[in-house]
Amino acid sequence: MLLTKKIQQYICFSESSLIDVLKKINENKARVIFVVSEHGKLLGSISDGDIRRWLTETKELDLNVLAKAVMNSNVQKLYVGVDETVVDKLFHAGIDCVPLVDEGEHLIQLAFQKKSGFFVKNREISESSPSFIIAEIGNNHQGDINLAKELVDHAVAADVDCVKFQMRNMKNLYKDSGKNDISADLGAQYTLDLLSKFQLSNDELIEVFDYAKFKGVLPLCTPWDIESLKTLENYGMAAYKVASADFTNFELLEAITNTGKPFFCSTGMSSEAEIKETVAFLRGLGANFVLLHCNSTYPTPFKDVNLKYITRLKEITGALVGYSGHERGICVPIASIALGATVIEKHLTIDTSLEGTDHKVSLLPSELKEMVKQIRQVEEGLGSDEKPREITQGELLNRENLAKSLVAVRDVNLGEIITRDMVEIKSPGQGLQPNRLNDLIGKKADRNIPRGGFFYMSDIIGRIKKRDYQFNRPFGVPVRYHDFRQILEGTNLDFVEFHLSYNDMKVDLKDHFSGVENIGFAVHSPELFANDHILDLCSDDPEYLAKSKVLLQEVVDITRNLNQFFPDTKDPVIVVNAGGWNPNGFIDEKLKAGKYQLISDALNSLDLEGVTIAIQTMPPFPWHFGGQSYHNLFVCADEIVEFCKKNPKIKICLDISHSMMSCNYYGWDLIKFVEKVAQYNVHLHIVDAKGIDGEGIEIGKGDVNFPALMTLLDKENKEVQFIPEVWQGHKNGGEGFWAALEFLESINSK
Repeated sequence: MLLTKKIQQYICFSESSLIDVLKKINENKARVIFVVSEHGKLLGSISDGDIRRWLTETKELDLNVLAKAVMNSNVQKLYVGVDETVVDKLFHAGIDCVPLVDEGEHLIQLAFQKKSGFFVKNREISESSPSFIIAEIGNNHQGDINLAKELVDHAVAADVDCVKFQMRNMKNLYKDSGKNDISADLGAQYTLDLLSKFQLSNDELIEVFDYAKFKGVLPLCTPWDIESLKTLENYGMAAYKVASADFTNFELLEAITNTGKPFFCSTGMSSEAEIKETVAFLRGLGANFVLLHCNSTYPTPFKDVNLKYITRLKEITGALVGYSGHERGICVPIASIALGATVIEKHLTIDTSLEGTDHKVSLLPSELKEMVKQIRQVEEGLGSDEKPREITQGELLNRENLAKSLVAVRDVNLGEIITRDMVEIKSPGQGLQPNRLNDLIGKKADRNIPRGGFFYMSDIIGRIKKRDYQFNRPFGVPVRYHDFRQILEGTNLDFVEFHLSYNDMKVDLKDHFSGVENIGFAVHSPELFANDHILDLCSDDPEYLAKSKVLLQEVVDITRNLNQFFPDTKDPVIVVNAGGWNPNGFIDEKLKAGKYQLISDALNSLDLEGVTIAIQTMPPFPWHFGGQSYHNLFVCADEIVEFCKKNPKIKICLDISHSMMSCNYYGWDLIKFVEKVAQYNVHLHIVDAKGIDGEGIEIGKGDVNFPALMTLLDKENKEVQFIPEVWQGHKNGGEGFWAALEFLESINSK
């Protein structure tokens, strides 16, 4: 059984559509979704069977029906903290997943029958959770409580999950009360000598445990004897570690199991037969444990690590597995993650030359920090072996630039049959992929294709032709100066949004416009300016910040000049990505207020007369030229509202794709997000998204519930203008935009 608080992928709101429910059921592979209120109260469940029941009973098939209309409100539930035997009874009754609620009926945890794992405090340990990283301090404190606390500080700085110590009752543990027998073997003499010198008293250890908790890291301990276990139980230790030396000590293992706490077992110095025997013993006791593959040589030669045994250890035991390492360096524990290690343990010291065998195999603080960092990167990079490969957003960007396309060798006239000698394969990859060559040959051209022009999928399956559209709000599409008239021709757009590149900043507008244009306009400020400058109005670098302000002022001036040619638009909107990105990670929450203030100060320092700044809502992981980064500002609806209240002249461009990705990442509801920011929206980018960084995909192919969204926008932002900002929608005469407008028009007409 697995108890987990990671419930986001298993829940939906009562106002979610059945389409969204089906998507989640398909993705979470649990065959069930739990329906909650906006405050997280459990209202019901929807299983495959509930959906089949609804399909057979409904008179009108509408997949946009709300979850609350389909759910089973008599869902079986238990309260958090209930004895596991009570949960097991429901499992035996045929239920695979049991919701656990608090006294207020809020859904807190889920119990899964067919998954393994457990919690140590609030930290889930399972195959689907990040690995649990233990900094083993052991006796590397040299019997000095101050050094022990210093090592805790280093472990906290490395961002480990746990600091671990050891407790022994020397009198009970060793024969002759732990006295160093001069007739004993050298190894035993050396070990007893170290222990006699470098032990902390139980009271000192407890003081260090409390210090670790104060510093925000979980303390654990290895009890080497039952008397020490009793002391740790009286303290309230959350979990335990069993040393390799005690892996076959059934008396101690049973005593630890009887505490009801989970524990980690190192398997060093044990044969496979002994491992199987111990696992069978623990299974019989109903223990929650993880097996740590381990070689108890100090240090372990790399030839003896046998890391692939992790795979076999899992196969022969069916248990969760991890790795406890005594080799030098950090490469082996990092590699163990790829083999399925759910727990990593490595020793920590401040000086590898100190007396004692553990120091020789220990990591220095900087090494531990680097190990944790690389483990988290590997975990993120592992992905999933349960889904087909998809082209990532970054690959799509590079495919546009690096791949090849089918290109016209000569002018191809409307009505001509396309033959092989008309087509060549050239870079970049902005047109039809070369593998569609045979599908293209023999088709009749339904458009004039210039020499060097790309062929598109529409040349095979037929084009979506632009026309007049009907919306109850102003609508437009993105354009560039060079394709403005081509895009505009043959349709009834209310306005266009000029997406400026840094080269467009140098353009003489009279080269493109000579008189009054009878259409509205908006401007999208460049995100990337010349010399790789990404706009950032809250940069900590004064020179970079000053340059960003100068560049945005230039955009404002260009917009005012454009307004001479588009006089129908009063105070034209300028869509701005104001800044707040970081290439290395999310910033400390405490720094956000200062960053927002920098943006406020920067905008107040500019001449914004005659324009409306609309700061775009942002995703958590935006793509810039140069790669993906982390975004910190204008991601959260509550923060956006607070900023706009303090800066009433600054408005918002609600980018649905960006905000959908934020909601996916943080577990927010998009409809609630839009409701919060609606009063500040003056411009809308309506487009779909998938996951946490699948941006601007074809509308209807992603995660956005468009019927619910458009209903809300009609209520809250009825007069606000919008564009469908589909990625690469401008190709083939704006084909992606026309497809998006057709889709949205069909939603709008329902």
